[in-house]
Amino acid sequence: MSTSQQVHQVQPNDLQRFVESILTANGVSSEHAEIIASGLVQADLRGVDTHGANRIPSYMERIRRKILDPTAVPEVTEATPVVASVDGKNAFGFVAADVAITRAISMARQFGIGMVSVKHSNHYGMAAWVVQRAVDADMMSLVFTNSSPALPVWGGRSKSMGVSPLACGAPGGGPAGRPFILDMAPSVAARGKVYKALRRGEKIPTDWALDGDGAPTDDPARALEGVMLPMGGPKGSGLAIMMDVFSGVLSGSAFAGDVGGPYDFTKTADVGHFIVAIKPDLFMSLDEFKERMQCLYDRVVGSEKMAGVDRIYFPGEIELLNKEKREREGIPFTEAEIANLNKEAEMVGVEKLRYA
Repeated sequence: MSTSQQVHQVQPNDLQRFVESILTANGVSSEHAEIIASGLVQADLRGVDTHGANRIPSYMERIRRKILDPTAVPEVTEATPVVASVDGKNAFGFVAADVAITRAISMARQFGIGMVSVKHSNHYGMAAWVVQRAVDADMMSLVFTNSSPALPVWGGRSKSMGVSPLACGAPGGGPAGRPFILDMAPSVAARGKVYKALRRGEKIPTDWALDGDGAPTDDPARALEGVMLPMGGPKGSGLAIMMDVFSGVLSGSAFAGDVGGPYDFTKTADVGHFIVAIKPDLFMSLDEFKERMQCLYDRVVGSEKMAGVDRIYFPGEIELLNKEKREREGIPFTEAEIANLNKEAEMVGVEKLRYA
């Protein structure tokens, strides 16, 4: 496999405009297009290229196959003053999640906590963008989703659970304080990393996945025919099941292996989400909470280092450093990735992606 593709830099504002233009040309409202594009660009800025603008071709194919509704408007139903349900109506997951976190934050501001369950949704990209929304509002959050089957339960060998990310966060201390943002899959690696390797003609580590015959593989194509491996054995499997309980069973969406995959163009996804916002000054002032978060940060990053380690990072800090760098230098895309995105531009007659 070749890894010698030339890499070009794309400015974040150019990428945002480009993605919005593709979306609106495919029937998405300008308001929803801005939300979706922002979520994708935030992923690219943070270095989570697996969940960024490269997802656009698969999303647009779902629209063309009429298994994702670009015009849908999610509907909110209040269950109690602090609990709501969102029917995504098969809209983009970004749009349903935006409605959910907005409502959760609003309830938390008034009552201290807000919990929103989302059904009939789609892939919402990188979960950290939802957590960041809460952080920007000085809120803590829990952000769960389920996903299409890719992972065996512990002791099994067939796909039955999703590599569903668990995400949570809290505001950091001080003006320059790093927030706590944890966004992780229960698998050794996110399945999006396998798709990225396939797209770029790269190999993958042999501990990420098994092929269709149950053997370790470094070939991303063979890995996608098999299963991803859970991190920590039964621990990762248990977390994947937990995501299904909170996101699928509770919401009324698909679960237990019935969620449609983002690259399966035969059926709707019917993804479920579970989103909670928590006011951090329920038991102390916000200033005191942030001081305590700063203390936690200082102790984590100031820990004694093991041999060979130059720096210890707080959860989410590496991604924020990536963002600061990519805002200055641009977002890297390979020639093949740019070509795939520009095919979408040609289909709908919008300006192609600019790059350096």
